[in-house]
Amino acid sequence: MITLGFWDVALLVLVSSQATLLAYLSHPKWKALILALPIPFTLAALAVGAPVNTSNVVALNILLAFTHGVRWLHNLAGVPIIPSIALSASGYCVAGALLKSVLPQSDLAFWTACVLTLLVAAVTHAVFPRGDEPDHRSPLTPWLKLPMVAGVVFLLILIKRILQGFMTMFPMVGVFAAYEGRTSLRAVCRMLPDFMFAMVPMMAAVRLAQPRMGLLAALGVGWLVFIPMLFPLIRDFWGSTNPKSPKT
Repeated sequence: MITLGFWDVALLVLVSSQATLLAYLSHPKWKALILALPIPFTLAALAVGAPVNTSNVVALNILLAFTHGVRWLHNLAGVPIIPSIALSASGYCVAGALLKSVLPQSDLAFWTACVLTLLVAAVTHAVFPRGDEPDHRSPLTPWLKLPMVAGVVFLLILIKRILQGFMTMFPMVGVFAAYEGRTSLRAVCRMLPDFMFAMVPMMAAVRLAQPRMGLLAALGVGWLVFIPMLFPLIRDFWGSTNPKSPKT
């Protein structure tokens, strides 16, 4: 018998709602903004119930690989969008399951992962060009879209013990962001380094606060760190006036 805890239910309801909202926003930049909110990370961390550790930080890099993997498969290789997402999501799960048991969880490993992840974000931000892309809004009604999203989140809840910390950064919303943003995958990819710049300090704050405050309160502190970190990066992203660039 499957038993869902309070945070499992909260994850299922709120993340499904977030992904459904994203589907009905037409502008790529609004999609990217909603995608950047760390609601899935927060609720998944509470559902897993484990302290924030090296796995959570390393998972940011696999999330980046997932997003670009979808873009490369769909835009460059010409693979249809659904198989592109399925292959990339499967790659995320395999990588998370394999790394979960071998990553060191010491303080040194955690802070090293934070520094390396910020370097990856900086390099990606510098080399990946901006480009305006067409709007897209889901033609499906919310009553069809919402159960589809909930099904994906429910599946993740069932395998959360396999992924552990890697579940917290699984693209629960990103799977649907990639599908709904299939005409604007560059905009979604462009937002990921900005998201990483804000998420690493958030995770660091949670790591420092959780021994004294507990995970729930520490995540609240993390949000206080996340929001001001993200605003300048969103302004930079939102201010793009570059002409539409070719798909790469």
